[in-house]
Amino acid sequence: MKKIMLICAPVTSRSGYGDHARDLFYSFNKSGNFDIKILDVPWGNCPRNALDKNNEIHKTIIDCILPEPKLDRQPDIYVDIRIPNEFDRFGKFNIGVTAGIETTAVSQKWMEGCNKMDLIIVPSEHSKSGFVKTIYDKVNQLPNGQQQKLGELKLEKPIEVLFEGSDDNIFKPLDYNELSGDLTEYIDKIKEKFLFLSVGQWGTGEYGEDRKDLGRTVKVFLETFANTKQMPGLLLKTNGATFSLLDKKDIKNKINTIKSNFPTDWKLPNIYLLHGELSSEEINVLYNHPKIGAMLSLTHGEGYGRPLQEATMVGLPVIASNWSGQLDFLSTDHSLLLAGELKQVPKSVVWKDIIIPESEWFTVNESNVYKALKFAFENKYEIKNKAKSLMNINREKFTLNKMADKLNEILDKYTSGMATAVDIKLPKLKKVGDTDKVKSDNLPKLKLPKLQPTV
Repeated sequence: MKKIMLICAPVTSRSGYGDHARDLFYSFNKSGNFDIKILDVPWGNCPRNALDKNNEIHKTIIDCILPEPKLDRQPDIYVDIRIPNEFDRFGKFNIGVTAGIETTAVSQKWMEGCNKMDLIIVPSEHSKSGFVKTIYDKVNQLPNGQQQKLGELKLEKPIEVLFEGSDDNIFKPLDYNELSGDLTEYIDKIKEKFLFLSVGQWGTGEYGEDRKDLGRTVKVFLETFANTKQMPGLLLKTNGATFSLLDKKDIKNKINTIKSNFPTDWKLPNIYLLHGELSSEEINVLYNHPKIGAMLSLTHGEGYGRPLQEATMVGLPVIASNWSGQLDFLSTDHSLLLAGELKQVPKSVVWKDIIIPESEWFTVNESNVYKALKFAFENKYEIKNKAKSLMNINREKFTLNKMADKLNEILDKYTSGMATAVDIKLPKLKKVGDTDKVKSDNLPKLKLPKLQPTV
C-alpha cells in the first residue's frame, strides 16, 4: 500500500527552487511508493508558468496539485521544499529540503526551522557544512544586565546531501548539425570564434556585491583582453529582477558604466547580452555551440551551482570560483578553479533571518582570473579535452535518475520502519489549470494553514 506524501513546494515557479522541486517530484514519483499530493506555493515574484502540459512529467505534477490546501488525513510523509524559516510539520515524518545558504553560516531562524523537522536534505557538502558548523549560544538576560548562557542552538536533526541531478536526455553533447533555432543563428552571426559564457541573475549591490559577481566578471574580462590583437567575446546570459525591457535597459547601463571607467582610446573586447527566458533545450544549445569556449563564474557562493553542472554534462570547459557547492562536481584536474579569499558579506546583501552580517563569502583573486582567461583562450583544445573527461565522469554520477536512486536510499534509511496508514479513498481531484475554478464541496477535511509568499 502506498504511503501518502504531501509536498509543499514552488512546483510551478520559474526559479532555481522550482527546478529543484520538479526534479525532487520526479525522484519521489519514480519509486512508485507514494501517493503524492502537492501544495503549490509562490517563489517571490517569479512567474508561475513553468509547467508544460505537453510534458509527461509536468502533466503528472499538475494532476497531483491540490486545488485547496486540505487532506482527509495526516500524510505519512511531509516534504517542505522552501527556506528553513518557513518549514512546518504536517506529516508523521517531516522532511525539510533547502539549497542552504551561499555563505559560511546560517541564521538562528534557519536553525530553529530545521530542528522542527525529522530530516534535512541539502544539495551539497558546502550547504551541509553551513548547518553543521554554525552554533549559537542560548542566553538569558539577567536583571543586572549580564547574560547567562543556558546552552547552545545547533542542528539537532540528521542532515543528508542529495545532489541536483541533470536530465541527461536534455543536457547532452550535440554536433553542430544538430543545433537549430534563433539562438543558434544569433551566435552564428557573432564575429568572434571564441566566447566566454556567464550565466546568472545580476543581483543588487554595488560593484563586486552581487552574488554572481557579474560586475567584476565584466570588468576583469575587459581588462584581460583590452588592446590585444586577438580578442574573444563575452556572452552574458543575465537579467535583474524581471525579464522586462526596463530590466534589460538597466543591465545595459551597468555594463556601460563599467566600460566608461576605461580610457576612451582603448580598444575593448565585445560583450553580448542575452536577456530573457530560455528553455532547457535552448540552454543546451548554448552550452553546445562551437563558439562557446568556456563557462565563466566568479560567484561569491553557490548552494549547488546547477548551470555549472549542466555545462559539464555536455563537455563545456568551466572556469569557476574554488569555493562552495560547485566543488562537489568540479575538480582542479578537469576545470580551472580560481583562487581567492573569504570576506565578510557586504551590508547590501544582509537579509534579516537569511543572510547574517557576521557571515562570509568568497571573492576571487583578480590576477588569478586574468591568468585563467588568457590560458583558456590560448589553450582551448587542452581545456576542451579535460572538460570531456569531466563530462564522462559527471554523466555517470550526476544524472536525474541517479538522483532519484539516491533519494530513495535516503528515504529507506529513515522511513522504512513506518507503518502505512489505513487506506481511505480520497475524492478525485480536478486538474488545476490557469483558469480552472474548483468547487470546495466535499473537499478533504485536514486543513493546512494559509501560506505566506516565499522570498
